[in-house]
Amino acid sequence: MGLIASPPCQAWSMAGKRLGLVDQPLVHQAVADLAAGHDTRHHLLGACADDRSLLAAEPMRYLHTLNTTGEPEWVVMEEVPDVLPLWRQYAAVLRSWGFSVWTGILNAADYGVPQTRRRAILLASRTRTAQPPPPTHARIAEPESLFGPGRARWVSMAEALGWGATDRPVPTVCAGGGPGGGPEPFPSGSRKTLVNARDRGTWTPRTDKGALTSHREETGRPSPYEAGDNRLVEMSRWSWSLRNSNQANATVRPIEEPAGTLFFGRRANECAWIAEPVGTPRVDETGAATPLPPEPIRITAREAGLLQTFPADYPWAGNKGQQFSQIGNAVPPLLAGHLLADHLRVPLNPDDFTLAA
Repeated sequence: MGLIASPPCQAWSMAGKRLGLVDQPLVHQAVADLAAGHDTRHHLLGACADDRSLLAAEPMRYLHTLNTTGEPEWVVMEEVPDVLPLWRQYAAVLRSWGFSVWTGILNAADYGVPQTRRRAILLASRTRTAQPPPPTHARIAEPESLFGPGRARWVSMAEALGWGATDRPVPTVCAGGGPGGGPEPFPSGSRKTLVNARDRGTWTPRTDKGALTSHREETGRPSPYEAGDNRLVEMSRWSWSLRNSNQANATVRPIEEPAGTLFFGRRANECAWIAEPVGTPRVDETGAATPLPPEPIRITAREAGLLQTFPADYPWAGNKGQQFSQIGNAVPPLLAGHLLADHLRVPLNPDDFTLAA
């Protein structure tokens, strides 16, 4: 029997206030007490800045109880990187109980996940030497050699989503609304269309002279590409990137790279595709109308799931906000497969993890 633990990360995540760091001494105390068979959390809770912080101590309650019967045989735990000092405390306790333990930070992209999600991992076993799974991917592909089997290049968002390999729209915008019900919102309230996508998105703009006037009527603002000296810029091709949150320090990655860690907050989602012009803009002397730039397009639940290595048809439950909460809180299945394969004595077949349908 094994134990898998992935406590809620909200108190520690960079997407929140990170009050878990303030509460860290209290959490360490709770773990030490639980390891000795004493649950003092109800006394410690009142001193916590975030009452969710102590949830990171909960696995020790299970471990202490199971250890009295000689279980579990193995343990796998996952959390955000700031929890690594706590995992090291767990490791010291587990070693005193006869486990071999490894703790460290792993990058999901090193295991074929199209996302550079870094996580603190604890691996422990009573029957074998605990060690991390060998990485299968790297930022730059490494050929096979006498020193190892080599590693493939990190999987990009474009590869995972099928962009560049098909004529699917980029990004996915459906006139009938997105997953979870309801239309995909745009800042202006207007609906745009992207067509004939390949390695870079191709934007089909409105080119009539009424486009700028229409933009003013729809948004109440002049087009950002209107210039006071009547210069008009031709921009009909766009390079797409993903902004992983709405925070000022959000990670922005082009589709040719893996995504940053996906964050989903109080809104349905806060990850959006953004476009940058390809090439150098030029002044149009003919007086032709300025193509309007594409506005940010929020990622769909299907796309977010694919970037977590869930199958394209995974049956997410609930409304749109609940779906994104499930996706953002999940451990990427492909990473989980690498972590669990040895313990479960099941060979890992990467083909079992569908990146795109």
